[in-house]
Amino acid sequence: MTDMDNQVNNLSAQSSLEHEVASLMVSALNLEIPPAEIETEAPLYGTGLGLDSIDVLEIALEISKRYGFQLRADNEDNVKIFSSLRNLSAHIQAHRTQ
Repeated sequence: MTDMDNQVNNLSAQSSLEHEVASLMVSALNLEIPPAEIETEAPLYGTGLGLDSIDVLEIALEISKRYGFQLRADNEDNVKIFSSLRNLSAHIQAHRTQ
């Protein structure tokens, strides 16, 4: 499978909100990969996409601006929320005000 095939397959696997959140992450963090290449179930933190705690803070700030709610640092569910693009998008869907 070519890189283009992988992007098309992954994009079709991403919901529109997942693609929107992936685009937000690419833009906020100046990632050098297209949003469609962020796998929906791959880990965001550490292995997988390789984000660190500063990256997660940047994403949380952008999410609060765009979707109208805050991701709090003391939330015990943060590990689950940021475990994948799919989980992060589901959390946004459940809590967004905008």
